[in-house]
Amino acid sequence: MTGIGNIRELMSRNMRQSGILIALVALVVMFSFMHPNFLSPGNLTNIVLQYSYILILAIGMVIVIIGGHIDLSVGSVVALTGAVAAVLVVKEGQPWWVGVLAATAVGLLVGVWQGFWVAFIGIPAFIVTLAGMLLFRGLTYQVLDNVSLSPFGGTYYQIANGFQNGLLGGYGYDALTLIVFGLAVAGFAFVQVRNRRAALRYKQAVEAFPLFILKIVVIGAVVMWFGYQLAIERGLPNVLILLAILIIIYTVVTQRSVFGRHVYAIGGNLPAAQLSGVKVKRVNFMIFVNMGLLSAIAGIVYSSRMNSAQPAAGNMFELDAIAACFIGGAAVTGGVGRVTGAMVGALIMAVMTNGMQLMGVSTSTQQIVKGLVLLLAVAFDVYNKRRAGAR
Repeated sequence: MTGIGNIRELMSRNMRQSGILIALVALVVMFSFMHPNFLSPGNLTNIVLQYSYILILAIGMVIVIIGGHIDLSVGSVVALTGAVAAVLVVKEGQPWWVGVLAATAVGLLVGVWQGFWVAFIGIPAFIVTLAGMLLFRGLTYQVLDNVSLSPFGGTYYQIANGFQNGLLGGYGYDALTLIVFGLAVAGFAFVQVRNRRAALRYKQAVEAFPLFILKIVVIGAVVMWFGYQLAIERGLPNVLILLAILIIIYTVVTQRSVFGRHVYAIGGNLPAAQLSGVKVKRVNFMIFVNMGLLSAIAGIVYSSRMNSAQPAAGNMFELDAIAACFIGGAAVTGGVGRVTGAMVGALIMAVMTNGMQLMGVSTSTQQIVKGLVLLLAVAFDVYNKRRAGAR
């Protein structure tokens, strides 16, 4: 196959994934020309810190969507878990880890509550989580007594605002950050080589070897450049370490585990999954328990970042997480999506928001742009399905 033909074939087979990557690159290039500070080390660090909780929520939300559900309550759960942590740490003077454990426990209980109604009672997730959005927001107001609690300070504050810097030295840069990013690039290259060999073993179409090497080199160069920008600023953010761990874990869970395969089976064809012996109720229950856990982690990160717990915290977070998943390639009907795609979708949302804020665009205009981008992403998904069905 010729180089051009090879590229066209791969692009057509991975249209959605290719499209979102091109869109992300285009947005970065556009905002870098429109504002000189967009690609500055300080702004790149701020993007990581400011939007990490949306990426965490998107990891759980994409699993929910793949399973054929939706969760409208995650923003309220973020507020409730942060409120519980604040009452214990700020008001009661408990150690930071007590607040973290309590918030995690609340998130798990929320997941159990919603998973019970969805999986075992059979109420649609849209209704259950809509009720949860109201219920958990009301509980947040009661826990906080309608007032904000601050500051956390100490170790809890460092969860989302701290950095690993200077542990291995460096002259004008943090060596640890560069080493970590270097290991990440090496790991990416190893996985790509292994996947290519597996595809060739099963006689599947792959890109030409020079193109394959070019892809790894380009992605590796971009990742190392990003790592260098962090290294010369404040080092490796704690929240980026947490996010990387979650991405690795959930990529393995969704792509390599029995649970992940069952989630795809349920979302793709529920009757077939039932006939195949998939324990649908148990899987659906665990989907929402997992979403509660990740909402709690996002709540801890957000309250740490804000250094406070607020009754209105997490407002509209669910829509940002849902939008990130659909922009990142998840199908509205379920059964399709990847954690990495959701991360790219969340980065698109983060880049758009940050870029427009730097440009001084009003909040109302930002909402209009986000809405249009989400609509176009879903329309593109529908168009691809119709075109595939017409073949």
